[in-house]
Amino acid sequence: MQGGQRVVRARISGMVQGVSYRVWVRGEAIRLGVTGWVRNESDGSVTALIAGADAAVDAMTDRLWQGPRGALVSAVEVEETADDAPADFRIVV
Repeated sequence: MQGGQRVVRARISGMVQGVSYRVWVRGEAIRLGVTGWVRNESDGSVTALIAGADAAVDAMTDRLWQGPRGALVSAVEVEETADDAPADFRIVV
């Protein structure tokens, strides 16, 4: 994305499945005005694609460390990517 916009892919590890983490991420993304998606991975982690203004993407990646009640995040790995993001924020399977 151009003009102060960027796209990142984040991998979140810890106790992040079975605690409504994806629903929480979607809510935070909508509040911050970023687009993208979030999905569970077979290894127990969660992956999210986050696109938007630099400040909003930074805020969202910071929030990934929190999660909903019951979540225990042990790692958040973020990398820049050239992936296309949807026009909204989705939970994908």
